[in-house]
Amino acid sequence: MPAIVLEWLNLLVRWVHVIAAIMWIGDSFLFMWLDSHLSKPKEGRDENVTGELWMTHSGGFYEVMKRKSLRKGESVGTLYWFKWESYTTWLSGFCLIAIVYWLGGAALLIDPTVAKLSPMAAAHVSLLLLPAGYLVYEGLWLTPLAKSQRAFAAVGLVLITALAWQLTQLFSGRGAFLQVGAMLGTIMSANVFFRIIPSQKHMLAATEAGTPVDTSYGLRAKGRSIQNHYLTLPVLFCMLSNHFPSTYGHPQAWAVLGLLVVVGAGLKYVMNFRGATHPFVFVGTAMALVVVIGLTVRGSGDGLSGLAAYEGKPKVSFATVNTIVQARCVTCHATAPTSPMFPAPPNGIVLETPEQIARQADRMFVRSVSTKTMPLGNMTGMTDEERDLLGAWVAQGKDVSAAGASAIAAPAVVDAGAAEEPVRDVSPAALAKHKFKNVCAVCHGENGDAQTPAAAAFLVKPRNFRDPEWQKATTDEAIRTIILKGGVAVGKSATMPPNQDLEAKPEVVDELVKIIRGFGQ
Repeated sequence: MPAIVLEWLNLLVRWVHVIAAIMWIGDSFLFMWLDSHLSKPKEGRDENVTGELWMTHSGGFYEVMKRKSLRKGESVGTLYWFKWESYTTWLSGFCLIAIVYWLGGAALLIDPTVAKLSPMAAAHVSLLLLPAGYLVYEGLWLTPLAKSQRAFAAVGLVLITALAWQLTQLFSGRGAFLQVGAMLGTIMSANVFFRIIPSQKHMLAATEAGTPVDTSYGLRAKGRSIQNHYLTLPVLFCMLSNHFPSTYGHPQAWAVLGLLVVVGAGLKYVMNFRGATHPFVFVGTAMALVVVIGLTVRGSGDGLSGLAAYEGKPKVSFATVNTIVQARCVTCHATAPTSPMFPAPPNGIVLETPEQIARQADRMFVRSVSTKTMPLGNMTGMTDEERDLLGAWVAQGKDVSAAGASAIAAPAVVDAGAAEEPVRDVSPAALAKHKFKNVCAVCHGENGDAQTPAAAAFLVKPRNFRDPEWQKATTDEAIRTIILKGGVAVGKSATMPPNQDLEAKPEVVDELVKIIRGFGQ
């Protein structure tokens, strides 16, 4: 699948996801607010009325009454159900996690310094954890915890934090935070689909049939709804966390996430009850926020305290910095990126000129030096020595006029847009050999074993064509597809670019397949 198509899929699905989530969370906020502001029913009201209130909005007045059930045989006419917001949020979120985290070789999910997972294994683990989390949650409802929301919340916090710890031992920090959010979102949507809506339908069916209504169904549905409500802000943070590397990039990222769950739930409680909030909630929420801020500031090295560690380093020339940036960053952060993963520079950040580098220097320090969350997946192979040199240059004032030659040799750069050497023999076999030597061999090696400096820089390693198991399992047609359409087209890494220049040259593609097959003989 071409990168631009993937980009548009990402945009459209994310757009739907955000709109649906706004509607779902908005409904949750509104109904919880209504419940916390209901007045006692006026005298003479039906015995099923539990509260009422008046509201004004958009030039009109609204009278709201809440009933625990309907009268026997009562018909309500048109009844509005609040469910599709939840279902659309989950379905679009599932598509989004597949597009962003499972496709493209799971590059955002895997961190080889944390665990040696193949892209397929990582995607399968991520997928299976979604129903597994819900099953564990349902199991908790079968215990005495179901009788106490506070006890349920306490145990839930411990389990969420433990889950975060386990996932940070398995995935990248960014991937772990997203996975926790996806699992909590799955629990929330499953609550609506399997518990809340069926309970309401059961009560409505009893009313229409003229049989006694068991209001315990409504109470159980409300319990699920309350838990969904207090998970909204923690889940929102998980989904936005990729913008804040000081959180997921922290050495104790699991603790950061656990504390932010406390902050999110506590803040929602204060929003609901305001002045009636118990002092313990105020204090606990504030303390969790202070601790997590202190933890990230101290752990990330962001700010003066982080820069201080680099101030005593030897003077770093701008030529050194520029050498690093051009080799490690500009493949993506260019006006026209050569990385097949990005049709445009990520977040609009371009690092091609000294002025652009100086303007983004603080951000580079946080992402590349402090949290080491950039380059993405360290696909370009930035070394610790290079990170230290960048940190020292920033600490020394971000001086683009700092004199001196580059202290390091220009690292090898995998440039998908680089011009190939000219070729004179235009036979299909000769063109295929030329293509393999000048393009394919950069990553896969001239002898097909993928043991190249460029391959070492990638998070997801290029295919070793000498692997007998792979040679046996794959087909010629699969090899042709990945040559022409790139890794994403077959669910592999997006770092394997498409070769659109070969679309009209099937004979050359056939010769490339022969070369690749030759490594297995």
